[in-house]
Amino acid sequence: MTRRRQLHGRWLGRRRYEEVHELQQRLHAARQADEIPDTVLLLEHDPVITLGRGAKAENVLAPRALLEAAGVDLVETARGGDVTLHAPGQLVVYPILSLSPDRQDVRRYVRDLAETMRRLAARHEIDAGPVEGLIGVWADKKSPREFRGPTHALSLAKLGAIGVRISRWVTMHGFAFNLTTNLELFGMIVPCGIAAHGVTSVQDLTGRSPAAADEAEHALEILAAVLDADVASYEDHAGEPLG
Repeated sequence: MTRRRQLHGRWLGRRRYEEVHELQQRLHAARQADEIPDTVLLLEHDPVITLGRGAKAENVLAPRALLEAAGVDLVETARGGDVTLHAPGQLVVYPILSLSPDRQDVRRYVRDLAETMRRLAARHEIDAGPVEGLIGVWADKKSPREFRGPTHALSLAKLGAIGVRISRWVTMHGFAFNLTTNLELFGMIVPCGIAAHGVTSVQDLTGRSPAAADEAEHALEILAAVLDADVASYEDHAGEPLG
């Protein structure tokens, strides 16, 4: 019988992308070497546009000078996917997990992250879900409490994005769930390379303003439930140096 995974969560507060990416890389190598347990980083990022391995330059619409003036960094990453944006008001979750031996299925893992965001949305009475052929979690802006799929949605919009990297069956990167994100910032890019649909947030759909710090532990508990795991610990490291 396979022992249930034990997830160790860390709330990091608001951080620059580069410093967290360096931490991810260190933790990823340590998890591959079985030096640390399954670890989940939860945080907000300073404004940053990240380019995945499949990113197209034309999907960054704003010139570099405008990005610099707006205080938005531009960073290339090794995750999958196209262009995305992180900013305050968005809960970012980076699981550093070993999928061995029983969950060695990339598509299943991506579905698990989508299901985590779907359940997180349901906490706010939002009916969200996946859309075939499009990665992430989506909602209908005209009918946020009833998602009947892309065919019937009046105003389909992305609520949460997914981008992962898996090496030797250890994960890094993860998902970003829009709580109170400034949606105007997404006008600087073609989010995930999808021009046909917009982006939304919990605040946009409900008028509520949940804080990422308050949602983080709930997200960890939901992720654990989806993965048939337990939450072994949850620690607050906001404001501390990243070691």
